[in-house]
Amino acid sequence: MTSKRSLGVSLLLIGVLLYFFLSIGFTEIQAAIPKSMLHVNTIFLSIVLEALPFVFLGVFTSALIQTFVSEEAVQRFIPKNPIIAIVPAVLVSAIFPVCECAIIPVVRRLMKKGMPLHIGVIFIVGTPILNPIVFASTYYAFQSTPAIAYARMGLAFVLAIVIGSLIYAFYRNRNQLKWTTEELLDRPIQPSGREVPKIKAVFYHASDEFFDMGKFLIIGAMIASLFQTFFDRNLLVSITANDMTSPLVMMGFAFILSLCSEADAFVASSFAHTFSAGSLLAFLVYGPMLDLKGTIMLFAYFRSKFVIGLMAIITVSVYVMILIYQYLFM
Repeated sequence: MTSKRSLGVSLLLIGVLLYFFLSIGFTEIQAAIPKSMLHVNTIFLSIVLEALPFVFLGVFTSALIQTFVSEEAVQRFIPKNPIIAIVPAVLVSAIFPVCECAIIPVVRRLMKKGMPLHIGVIFIVGTPILNPIVFASTYYAFQSTPAIAYARMGLAFVLAIVIGSLIYAFYRNRNQLKWTTEELLDRPIQPSGREVPKIKAVFYHASDEFFDMGKFLIIGAMIASLFQTFFDRNLLVSITANDMTSPLVMMGFAFILSLCSEADAFVASSFAHTFSAGSLLAFLVYGPMLDLKGTIMLFAYFRSKFVIGLMAIITVSVYVMILIYQYLFM
């Protein structure tokens, strides 16, 4: 873990040095670089620099919750009745600024302590979107069209209720965890067996989560900048002209890019002049609920048949809800 953190810091420092090296007086070097690559660099840096403050805020808040908030404290806010508990669970998920990178292990811990399956799924799909940090980052990224931020929150709220209800209807509360006897620890342990002090644990969790999600931000920003620069605009026009296929394309992008929810709005805003509002919302809602890295974690923690069913429920629910939104508001 130390080597991974050191590598991440080294790459970050090298990137900063290269940026200033190429920016201060080396015009002959810049002249030799194709304009298209300079355009890629400009888009890439704008996405990363705008997203980083929200990523920092998200990982430290997530680390504080992971260190100081117990699973029992969360469960006290959830009613015992499985149907009545759905809406309160969505409301509770809205106050936890934990991204999709961290919420799946947290939900697994909660479920091992008795949280119902459908409530855990609500946390998985709702928490990465329905929190103040994600709303702030979305509002900031779409300052010219703040309706996108409000629509994202509204769609996520409704979808969390729909998906949680469908999971309860199909699976009830049957255990779907892959490992049912493993005990999970709440705080990191030093090699000597002593618990790490809580303040130090916050920084451990925050640094690990930052470098874990940071690589996805870098990869996603690079793909988005390359896409904006080199993708055939005529093909894009043909795709985006169809309201039925455009959301599916953006859902596919969201799954592959695997961005953290604190940063995905800045990538989505770079597509604002290419895709419709409904397609952008498909990207912003689907990605935090289901992406490539989250799917890998789901298969590691839950039974395969359940994960496949959950993926189908999320995909169909998001697509249908986006079509309804486009029909009613566009």
